Amino acid sequence: MTIGLGELRRYAVARSLFPATTLTAALDRLGFVQADPIRAPARAQDLILRHRADGYRAGDLERLYRGLDIEEDFFVNYGFLPRPLQALMHPRGGFGAWPSPGARMGAKVLDFVRARGPVHPRDVDAHFAHGAVQNYWGGSSSATTHALDHLHYRGLVRVHGRDGGIRVYAARDHGPRVTTPADRRARLDALVDVIVGLYAPLPAATLSWLVRRLRYAAPQWQGELTATLARARRRLAHGAVDGVTYYWPAAESPAGDVLETVRLLAPFDPVVWDRRRFEQLWGWAYRFEAYTPAAKRKLGYYALPLLWRDRVIGWANVTHTGGVMTADVAYVSGRAPRDRGYRAALEAELEAMREFL
Repeated sequence: MTIGLGELRRYAVARSLFPATTLTAALDRLGFVQADPIRAPARAQDLILRHRADGYRAGDLERLYRGLDIEEDFFVNYGFLPRPLQALMHPRGGFGAWPSPGARMGAKVLDFVRARGPVHPRDVDAHFAHGAVQNYWGGSSSATTHALDHLHYRGLVRVHGRDGGIRVYAARDHGPRVTTPADRRARLDALVDVIVGLYAPLPAATLSWLVRRLRYAAPQWQGELTATLARARRRLAHGAVDGVTYYWPAAESPAGDVLETVRLLAPFDPVVWDRRRFEQLWGWAYRFEAYTPAAKRKLGYYALPLLWRDRVIGWANVTHTGGVMTADVAYVSGRAPRDRGYRAALEAELEAMREFL
């Protein structure tokens, strides 16, 4: 099937930016919301949900977490996902050796959590007073916090909630392991369906990369991912755009209506998440520069892609200090579009951002 670039672009925007619904329904429809701790002007998970959950305000996910049927866990990235999806990945196995601070320390921390109930990492650290270790980013963190992170990944504890943004943990039991080949295939195919449902239309190279990343979601089945990818390519709908093959759910057709709206998107929003697709759809390179030295930034610390109708035409750096929001808007072409209705749509989006914050 051959489709046009404009058709693909409208489909990508319309299917992801569905009409706002309840928070629960939005989480179920997305399947996964990537998390990021940077708050500039809000965390990525909040910026993603504000377009899709009616009346959503910054911090609602954290405030309402314990009453929602969701979990924090690693999928293809770290984030929030419905419990039925999390259950597909657990119990995890195939970890190899326990990293620092070691299996013995991990067992002691797990026993403490089971005995105490939901615990804050500082309480665990105070009980064990067990030094520091190097974390994933090269810095140092409490050894007990490190142990809690690994227990969480293994599915032995879960995030019970947050206290001032810090994860509070409780013990968890995921039950028996899946052993039959048919069950493993079904679970892996269901995980792929979540990926495709979230990020479609997906370039073939991105689909392959994301399926390979399921080795982190379900390390016990990483040897089956080549076959999983082959099944996905056979059963998904697909078409070519300018020589690039795209995949999307078999039940969908690549179509969508364009709304006369402006949206400021999170750097990890599903619409703009795939930088490969971004460049083909909109003809320029967006880069997330929060970890780029300030002198080398071209867009800004936390530039939010600016979507007008079905085109990403620029970006904005938004700050919120002392209850006052400011927005520095820039355009790829060097100037704002002269389209009728654009200025009013931009002001409406900035006002919506103020209310959200």
